[in-house]
Amino acid sequence: MESSGVTKRTNGYLGVTEPISWSGPTEYDINKTQELEKFLEDAGLYEIQEEAVSREEVLGRLDQIVKLWIKKVSRAKGFNEQFVQEANAKIFTFGSYRLGVHGPGADIDTLCVGPRHATREEDFFTELHNMLSEMPEVTELQPVPDAHVPVMRFKLNGVSIDLLYAKLTLWVIPEDLDISQDSILQNADEQTVRSLNGCRVTDQILHLVPNIQNFRTTLRCMRFWAKRRGVYSNVAGFLGGINWALLVARICQLYPNALPSMLVSRFFRVYTQWRWPNPVMLCEIQEGTLGLPIWDPRRNFRDRHHQMPIITPAYPCMNSSYNVSSSTLRVMLEEFQRGNQICEAMETSKADWDSLFEPYPFFEAYKNYLEIDITAGNESDLRNWKGWVESRLRTLTLKIERHTFGMLQCHPCPRDFSDKSRSFHCCYFMGLQRKQGVPVQEGEQFDIRATVEEFKHSVGMYTSWKPGMEIRVTHIKRRNVPSFVFPGGVRPSRPSKVVAGLEGHDISRGRASNRVQAGKAAEAMANVADKCTDTKQLDELASTGSIESKSKKRKVDDTTEENGTKINQVADSSLKPTETEFPDSCNGVTYMPDDSRKRRCMEGSTYSNPIGMKLQTAKPLTKPETSAAAATFGITQQSLCSKEAEALAINKLTSVEPGNLAALPEGLDELEYFESQCSDQPSNADRTVTQAGICSSSNTQDGSTIEPSAPSSAKELSAPAAGCSVEPSHSGTTVTQDGMSGGNNTQNGSTEELSAPSLAWTPVTTANTQRKPLRLRLSTVVKSNGKTS
Repeated sequence: MESSGVTKRTNGYLGVTEPISWSGPTEYDINKTQELEKFLEDAGLYEIQEEAVSREEVLGRLDQIVKLWIKKVSRAKGFNEQFVQEANAKIFTFGSYRLGVHGPGADIDTLCVGPRHATREEDFFTELHNMLSEMPEVTELQPVPDAHVPVMRFKLNGVSIDLLYAKLTLWVIPEDLDISQDSILQNADEQTVRSLNGCRVTDQILHLVPNIQNFRTTLRCMRFWAKRRGVYSNVAGFLGGINWALLVARICQLYPNALPSMLVSRFFRVYTQWRWPNPVMLCEIQEGTLGLPIWDPRRNFRDRHHQMPIITPAYPCMNSSYNVSSSTLRVMLEEFQRGNQICEAMETSKADWDSLFEPYPFFEAYKNYLEIDITAGNESDLRNWKGWVESRLRTLTLKIERHTFGMLQCHPCPRDFSDKSRSFHCCYFMGLQRKQGVPVQEGEQFDIRATVEEFKHSVGMYTSWKPGMEIRVTHIKRRNVPSFVFPGGVRPSRPSKVVAGLEGHDISRGRASNRVQAGKAAEAMANVADKCTDTKQLDELASTGSIESKSKKRKVDDTTEENGTKINQVADSSLKPTETEFPDSCNGVTYMPDDSRKRRCMEGSTYSNPIGMKLQTAKPLTKPETSAAAATFGITQQSLCSKEAEALAINKLTSVEPGNLAALPEGLDELEYFESQCSDQPSNADRTVTQAGICSSSNTQDGSTIEPSAPSSAKELSAPAAGCSVEPSHSGTTVTQDGMSGGNNTQNGSTEELSAPSLAWTPVTTANTQRKPLRLRLSTVVKSNGKTS
């Protein structure tokens, strides 16, 4: 049986390709790294010593609890006393705590490994749950047995714990159990394989990065940045902790001797140019010998739809970012581009770390939003209802994308909000806009009523539904966003003039101008610096801010042009994808490394994973001897590490075009999966009839901006939870068949209620609807100056 441990390559590098640059840190990198570390410390990202000790004590207490639990279970099943005394269960950690990047108040991801006679349903989620519920130090106990990875959440002495369970085929769990061995997965059920995957992946990451300390600082930085910019949430369709760890680890492989400040800069530079859906991989995908399913778009139909594949390094290799949709991918790419521009501006002192970590103004970025309100009868019900709704919110994004053929884009806010004036209430928001970059016809509308009803129907299938659990979906304008979502409950004043930032992100006009100028200045300075060798000339250029005359620049260009082809050939030689055990293009996913570079992730070392295990930080890697190709063309390592050569290398690494992927609707496979869980979901034909003749999405054209065109500020799309009757909105307004408001006037003239009749969660169709479905009107008014309003 092969091991999933990693043996270091004899040629001196980690990863599926050679590094882009072997360069060590410059004085600039050292200074910037010191600034970054101070910034992270001042931001409160490091826990104090007392909290670290408290976490260790909690983990020790949890280990005692599961050992008592397994002995109790063994005795109850009739085993003799000797077997009961030998019975054992063991706690492992993974996630941010295991990686060493957790912050104050963060939860601890833990895994309980038990023997074959301790079942998940009866013993873990029943017996252990009952034991924990009787302990006074345990609070907020929430079992989630139906999750993709079943988990039990609770707080132990105030520390949040996420506890998974893995049932092995062993009768007795040894204290020195090594879960990195593939044999541990033999005859294991799917939930066990998924639960073990977290620990196995975490340990593999730490063995696949060249410098663990630099990796940790960079990852801590990127996690903080992602949270500030609103792109840190796996459940919302963005990236979670393990995804960011894998992306950062790949950058560490490509720049093995770089310090965190340079790694952050290169993170944005590389992933801004990355050609998705080409996968990010830390090592070769291994077929394995146990026959477990792995990520393989050649064979697996659903794998072909993944927008942003980030592959886990431990067997069985999976796509850790399958939740990403086309809308959330668009948002993340815009943020990568913004980060890259700021990092380039920092090179010329036109920006600082504060600019990079500026919070994303979600409620100023769009003109239309969906508000999803949920309520429950008590705190416990709200916690369970909230967890269920959160797990389904991603499907609303997928449904809107599919039913509007990608023309209506969604940006889910990755956090929840609550109105303190209401009991047991929580709400979520999604920004809405037309797809950017294509023409739009005035007055065109999107009809998403049937889509929303279908989403609410799927939410209503919650098996643990209780009276009081309700959900309401409302379309609101930016000016009517409730004040409780803002810090302190005070709506900030909007700037007098804003201009469109990167792909629809609003930034101030002065800031946009400064960033563009800073980006151009950084690019010009870097290009000239790469072509000049005279230190005096560089100093004069830096002081004057000017660029060489056209004649001198042409002369330099002529000199560098002679070696252009040679540099390209060297880059080809170092990064050229060649034959492997996989074909060059696996239905659009190209695997880069050749046989001479192939890393067998399963070979080599075996290592245990105790709670307090520490890994040795790898020594800085040394660059190999100059290649024969470089020697032939007279290319030095210094020239290969220039910005131009680096750009070539990044382009070679990231610009492989997808192959012959089938043209299939985005997200269709995932929606079919969710819909298959509900036997009475509407058919595609029903859905087509609902929208036909009202606002055909296939004929919808989109524009660059959106703006409300109707005076009403909110159009509510609500339906009660299963078994509840429809309650009228406080506004008392309904929509009649002709689309005009009827009944009583609203109190403030800003709300129209569009509540469907009680259908016991039967989807709305034209056969049983007596009025027109809602049209979401996103219009564009073009002013004389050519700008949109």
